Amino acid sequence: MNKLKILLVDDETLLLESLEIILTLNDMDVIGTAHDGNEALSILAESECSIALVDLNMKGMGGIELIGRIKSEYPHIRILVLTTFYDDKNITQAISGGADGYLLKDSGKDAIIGAIEQIMGGRNVIDCRVMNRLASIMSLSAKNETLPDSITEREKEICSLLAQGLTNKQIAEALYISEGTVKNYISSIYDKTGIHDRAKLIVSIKG
Repeated sequence: MNKLKILLVDDETLLLESLEIILTLNDMDVIGTAHDGNEALSILAESECSIALVDLNMKGMGGIELIGRIKSEYPHIRILVLTTFYDDKNITQAISGGADGYLLKDSGKDAIIGAIEQIMGGRNVIDCRVMNRLASIMSLSAKNETLPDSITEREKEICSLLAQGLTNKQIAEALYISEGTVKNYISSIYDKTGIHDRAKLIVSIKG
């Protein structure tokens, strides 16, 4: 089985060294470490990469710009944001820019390894604190204005509960319907909005 090829991008040298050790011990191949976006792009031009772990606030080219460049020039590469920042602007720009995951640096090594594996398996991973932040900056009125006309009143209710960070099970209990029905509604919302990811749907609604 081929090892995952990982690029680490952060302006903290000690963190880069620690992450490289952790990932190597977990049978992952760190192809390089970079202190800003420009260094990262230089490495990507010469090396194959599966996923990049990217900090946001760095001197030189920052993480937001780098995410956009990677998604434009290397669309197959997955991106996991690993940062200390989870303010409105950074969250929305990173996720809408194409980040596949968003973790905070204090998440711990198991959470980071787990997130990498989930992202490479095709899932998006959002730290619960980041998801709660997304929910807290949501406005129901703004949300309803940005939804397509084809969205039903029940689907708007589902969107409202999604914005509050509720799970499918919690939504089912709140609306007195089955969890399977909730999944069907969410699938319908995805189809109508053209967005097929929970976090990106919330960001899009926030607008």
